[in-house]
This record gives sequence, structure tokens and C-alpha cells, in this order.
Amino acid sequence: MIRTIIRIDQEKCNGCGACVSACHEQAIVLKNGKACLLRDDYCDGLGNCLPACPAGAISFEEREAAPYDAEAVKKHVSGKAEAAGTGCPGSRLREFRTRESFAGAGKESHSQLRQWPVQIKLVPVNASFFADADVLVAATCSAFARGSFHEDFMAGRITLVGCPKLDGIDYSEKLAEIFRVNTVRRITVVRMEVPCCFGLEKAVDRAVRRSGKTLPVSVVTLRTDGGIQH
Repeated sequence: MIRTIIRIDQEKCNGCGACVSACHEQAIVLKNGKACLLRDDYCDGLGNCLPACPAGAISFEEREAAPYDAEAVKKHVSGKAEAAGTGCPGSRLREFRTRESFAGAGKESHSQLRQWPVQIKLVPVNASFFADADVLVAATCSAFARGSFHEDFMAGRITLVGCPKLDGIDYSEKLAEIFRVNTVRRITVVRMEVPCCFGLEKAVDRAVRRSGKTLPVSVVTLRTDGGIQH
């Protein structure tokens, strides 16, 4: 039958695995470092994977394909729950209900991380932890610059990190979709004083405008010695 189904551009795919996490039917896997559709009848054609792809490698197409088989998907998902190697472990969705403490050098500290993954490129757009969330969008270097970063900025927030210079992508499209489809309450941006970090602040600004929502945004700029720039 002719129906709508996803198409993955192998040239554009960067193998990040974000689509693997976003696909509820687990119809996408990574093979040889690239995402591919496992079976046509596993794809419902709704495209939850589209907004999750940071490389724009996924689109819709109309072609001959087996009809969507909900029963087969149910068995597939159930049987795959404990399977290994079918997706990127680094992008597997997790929520942390309790904070784990770590002892070292005579001190005890508590991680304030509430979810995984944290990379903007990898986090699923429709992850449940975005519901009624305060979101922290932080430059990758910022947590290394400031020793009290967890307590100062991550506590009580969902943390997203990225480096616009190294990643070389426009985060605004994915962030806009996150803000649009979820009930995010407010956003805090933590960036470094270096010029390239300004791209992170601008990406959040564009994302809020694209989302069509009015969301409060606060920006904190850290000096390279970890102090707050006023």
C-alpha cells in the first residue's frame, strides 16, 4: 500500500541517536553509525522523530510500504526492553528521583542532575521531565568553571547543555519545539564570557520567539575564573 512513512537521509545523519530515543515504537536503530528504519510496519508515520533530529535528516515521504502493525510493535517493544546494542546507550532516557551523594577528599557533595540525557542534541523533544519544568540551558564549559555549579544553577531545574562553537548547529529550532510542545515555566541561560558563547543566549531568544509563547528568561554570564560577570 502507498502511505506516509519517514525517510532518513544518510548523508545528513550524524548518528547522534536522538531519533532512536524519540521513536515510541522503537522503529529506528543505529547501524554503522547511522540511523535507519528497522521495519516499515513498525513506523506509524506520525513522525515523533522529526523534531528530535538536530541534523534535519528525517522527513516524510509517500511510498509503497507495509501497513503499520500495532500488534507487531507491541511485541517488538516488549521483547526489546532488555536487548542491548539497538540504540545509543548515551541517549537512553532516564529520570532521577533522588540525588546521589558522593564522598571524596573529606567532603560530601550531592548531584543535582534530574535527568539524562543532558546534551541539547540528544534530549528528546517530548520527554516527560519537561512538564512544568524550570529549564537550565548551560554552556558546556560553565560547570567546569564554577565549582558550586550544581547547587547554584542545576538544583530544581532540568539541565540542557551545549556548545554552539563545537557542535556547529543552530539549537534554536530544537529548543523552540521543546518550549512549544511542553509546559516549560521559565528558562535560565548560563553562558561563559567568551564571545562564541553568545550564540547560546541568542539561540534561546530565537527559540522562545519561535515557540509562540511568552516565557521568562534570565541570563547569567560566568567569567572564565568561575565568578559571575555583573
